[in-house]
Amino acid sequence: MYAKQYEITLPADYDMGIIRDRVATRGHALDDRAGMALKAYVIRERGVDGSPVNQYAPFYLWNDTAEMSRFLVGGGGFEGIVRDFGRPVVRHWAGVAREAGPARGAVPRAASRRLTQLPAEGLTEAVAAETAALRELAAGHDGVHTAALAVDPYHWQLLRFVLWQEAVPDGEDVTERYEVLHLSAPEL
Repeated sequence: MYAKQYEITLPADYDMGIIRDRVATRGHALDDRAGMALKAYVIRERGVDGSPVNQYAPFYLWNDTAEMSRFLVGGGGFEGIVRDFGRPVVRHWAGVAREAGPARGAVPRAASRRLTQLPAEGLTEAVAAETAALRELAAGHDGVHTAALAVDPYHWQLLRFVLWQEAVPDGEDVTERYEVLHLSAPEL
């Protein structure tokens, strides 16, 4: 598994209805994409859930890195983003764990992301503890659709991304909260 996300930060007065329409008309194009576990079409809207920005920030989990590469640079779909918004930086993480939650059959409406710095000492233990915590979160919270954990070995950060059936629960330890506009999950 491999995770990637790009963030397109938009002007403060940007009409987010444009992004909503874009996803409504184009989001289904990846519903059967080979090699892709999921694409969560997520946004943050300025002033909603504490977001300081308007942002379109799709999140992907890939089962096949060759298909992911084809998507990015081989004419397999990313050119639409580049044409419409310019070429964004694409963050990527090596997958550590993915867990199905009790709400896997529901349509997720919210997502959360948490980025944390990994320690130089005790790395193995820290990742093992986070993996156990992810498993516990997925099994113990009725609202979890899918939870994933991945590592960025360049910045030594750990990513936890969770899709939620409704809202991200208050008190959940997150760095970003998103609204999910659509979920393509061809190989989840």
